[in-house]
Amino acid sequence: MMAVLAKRMSAEDFLLVKEEGYRFELIRGEVIKMSAAGHQHGRIVMNIAIPLGAFVKQHKIGAIYAAETGFVIAKDPDTVRAPDIAFVKRERLERVTEKGFFPGAPDISVEVISPGDSYIEVEEKVAMWLDAGTELVLVVNPRNKTVNVHRKNQDIQTFKQEDKLEPLELLGWQLAVADIFD
Repeated sequence: MMAVLAKRMSAEDFLLVKEEGYRFELIRGEVIKMSAAGHQHGRIVMNIAIPLGAFVKQHKIGAIYAAETGFVIAKDPDTVRAPDIAFVKRERLERVTEKGFFPGAPDISVEVISPGDSYIEVEEKVAMWLDAGTELVLVVNPRNKTVNVHRKNQDIQTFKQEDKLEPLELLGWQLAVADIFD
């Protein structure tokens, strides 16, 4: 569940927003307060992030970012979103010199649906990522143990527990869907 805080601000001002026990995102200049994730959510994120991170590091193809990492995906008004897991290609990393939030969208964004998330909120977030330039958005649904893969202007691919998640042609990496929910 999200709550909007009153003051409109820039991404630079947003860097200073902190309140223990909460995460925040900046959407069109408005600060959105979000509850901390539950244990199942965190476990699912790590079941993806650990093997993906090891693969990315071994092959030196980019970097993996954790949920607290903000990506500036729009300016004036500013939008800073933070996926549960993000991947950025190496060649893009070499061009970034700014400190603070990452300038631009990740190449891959992973969103794990939390118990308080509505499907409409998740769809809006997916649309924001794709509109900002994210090439691939994975939506992990613990409720029905599926992973939906979104690409701009393409049909959604759904992977079930008995499937291997293989559409990660950006990386050449795959993962059994069952391992995500283990």
